[in-house]
Amino acid sequence: MTSVRPKLKPDTPKTITAWDTATGRVVYMTADHGWTSDPAKLGVFTGEAGEDALEKAAAQEGIVTDPYFMEVSEDGAIAGRETLRETIRAVGPTTHPEFARAETS
Repeated sequence: MTSVRPKLKPDTPKTITAWDTATGRVVYMTADHGWTSDPAKLGVFTGEAGEDALEKAAAQEGIVTDPYFMEVSEDGAIAGRETLRETIRAVGPTTHPEFARAETS
């Protein structure tokens, strides 16, 4: 399963993000091709290493769902034109359950 997303140039720093299939949590590929939910531990890839990492992520479908490239800075901070979306994915929902619409019968 893949979603259409903007293509990043080979020299653009990127990581791979997906959802943990068992929990639904957002996860990031680490430099050693493992997975973490901590954005501070994500791996930064460029060039052929990025393509190789994405292939390895795709081979792990079932453990993770819908892996894709996400633009980051060289130090691993969320960057690029989808910064808002990826920041929300990293830190959680933009609303608190206390403010949810009340159920009606």
